[in-house]
Amino acid sequence: MGLLGLIVMRKDKLYFFTFLAISTIFIIIAGIAIRYFIQVSANQMLETQMESSKREAKEVASLIAYQLASGLPKDSIINSVQQTIENTNVETGSISMFDWSGTEICNPDIKKVGQQVSPNESFVSRVKDDISSNDFYDLLMSKRQVGGIRDFGSGERESEIIYLYPVDNSDWIIAAHANITKISSQIDSLRNKFYIIFTIMGFFIILSSVITVRLIGSAYEKRLELKNQKLENEVINLAKLNSALDEYQQKVIGEKPQARIAPNQVEKGKKRILTYLRNELLPIPTEEIAYIFTEHTITYVVNFNGKRTTTNNSLDELFSSLDGSDFYRANRQFIVAISAIEKIIRYGNNQLKILVNPNSEVDVIISKNRAAEFKQWLNL
Repeated sequence: MGLLGLIVMRKDKLYFFTFLAISTIFIIIAGIAIRYFIQVSANQMLETQMESSKREAKEVASLIAYQLASGLPKDSIINSVQQTIENTNVETGSISMFDWSGTEICNPDIKKVGQQVSPNESFVSRVKDDISSNDFYDLLMSKRQVGGIRDFGSGERESEIIYLYPVDNSDWIIAAHANITKISSQIDSLRNKFYIIFTIMGFFIILSSVITVRLIGSAYEKRLELKNQKLENEVINLAKLNSALDEYQQKVIGEKPQARIAPNQVEKGKKRILTYLRNELLPIPTEEIAYIFTEHTITYVVNFNGKRTTTNNSLDELFSSLDGSDFYRANRQFIVAISAIEKIIRYGNNQLKILVNPNSEVDVIISKNRAAEFKQWLNL
């Protein structure tokens, strides 16, 4: 497999892992969000149902109390209530009436009339009298976990008493029922809707995220490829430059000094430079000079053997007396001999850095503006 194939395979793996990461994060967040939204929505629905059931129980109890106070016969009231609530157990909520002994007087299911109400039949026996929607929801979920809600349709009962209200001046009690099977079905429907919404939303979010990552990655890859291409071209140019340097150094070594005169330059007559080493005057032949530089207003002359002396002349004065084919003014601070250049490397923004031998304490940097001139000088 070629390099291009390996790069493509790595990109595909990267996009695949990106897809898995985004999908995993979304599933975790969506799972938490769905659970929260279902609970909030179910609580609102249960709150509405409970308030409606309580209001209905109070209204019925008030109406029955008014009828009793008006002197209507109890049998007539019971028949009227039974006819009103009969077969309402198919709704999410209904009411029934029983006496203090627990005997059913009126019930949506006429078969239960006359039966005893079990003490465990009501949620009220297990929670505080004023049951809240949160309590109701928690009890629904606890029954779901043990499979209770699923069995209400075929079990002993399908509803639970969630509120009790006494009828004034009688031994009757109005009970508000919640149809657990119906409510559970509504919660299931609500849950399924949330799952569908989050599935569709997740599909578009994950797809758009992967596409966005791919587009950003492609744009970055193009920029990186352009930079790599530019860097590759610079490396090739530097390789050519260093090759030309080697050839020119060999040419300089093999030719006589008289033959190495740069175009448009006059042959320099000075063959040595007068330098100082402490209190000693030392004339240095120009062919022994590796480079000359200034530091803190002092001009140093460094030989190929690493010996460093000083001179009173400025770089401008020295460079004007040196052979332009052997020495190059790299910058304001440095003059370098062709034979001292060891390597040329890329530096900064289109700048060049010259590595010299012996090593220099000061970096030899050729600016971007002088790089072309330097390359031309090497090709003399």
